[in-house]
Parts: sequence; structure tokens; C-alpha cells
Amino acid sequence: MLNLILKLLVLSWRVKFEKPLPAGEPVVIGLWHQDLPACLAAFKRRNIAVLISKSDDGSKFAKLSKSLGYDVFRGSGSRGQSEVRHLLKALAEGRSAGMALDGPKGPALIAKPGAEWLCRKALVPLVEVNVKYSRAFRLKKSWDKTFIPLPFSKISIFLNKRI
Repeated sequence: MLNLILKLLVLSWRVKFEKPLPAGEPVVIGLWHQDLPACLAAFKRRNIAVLISKSDDGSKFAKLSKSLGYDVFRGSGSRGQSEVRHLLKALAEGRSAGMALDGPKGPALIAKPGAEWLCRKALVPLVEVNVKYSRAFRLKKSWDKTFIPLPFSKISIFLNKRI
């Protein structure tokens, strides 16, 4: 039941891309952990490969992600290249991959080397995602202070090619 409620919330958000995602070329979509819910809505149904932790919270997020059309792999980028091989394979097949720039544990808004490593290894560009919300609240007790858009909020997505 919770998954259905979350899915309906995500589907209520109105997403606008200020600049489209590069068409026809695989990229690594690098987002900040605080913007995971908005990015889940923004990139849904594009068959993007994502790596989601094996934690309890990760299980809920993985189930929701699958229902929105993501190619979900369970594991952690912080455990090394063995888990990231799934993202490398997706990129080699011409699909895009998404990952949090600040990793699964932070610190928030400090980029870790994983996304750039993945781009260099797969020879694809990194597209950084920045998000602007019309109405949202923040989870104060989480390490990343996640933004949760309110129902029917407008979400603006800004994409910047980094490498």
C-alpha cells in the first residue's frame, strides 16, 4: 500500500526539463542524494540503470524504481567496482546510468570519484542534475536533508554536461 501511495505522489509531480537530456547517446546522470525523489520522477520510463543499496530503505526505493521503469541493480558503489559492473554493462549497451554524486552516505553535496570514474571507464559524458522545487519540505534528520516535493509540485530540472 505504501508503494502505491509513493508512486501516486511521484506521478503527481510536474517535471520540466530546462534543457533536454542528450538524445541517442548514453550518459551517466549524476544527481545529488538530496534530490533522489525528484530525479526518480524526472527520469522515469527511460530504462535507466541504477544501483540501489541493499538496505531496508533501499528495498522500498528499489521496488518503487522498478515500477517506474528503471533497470535496478542492488548493491553499493562504495563496495568497489564489482557492483558498478552492472552500470558499465548498461552503458556499453547504449543505455544511460544514474548515480548519486555524493554517494550513499555523504557527506552531502561533496562529489565522490565514482561517477567520474564510471564516465572515464565507459567513455561517456557525465551530466550533472540540479533541481529547483516550487513546493517541497526537507527531511531534517537524514544526512542529506532530502527534498520531498509536495503533491502536484513543479520540479525544474537543469542539466549540465561536466565531462
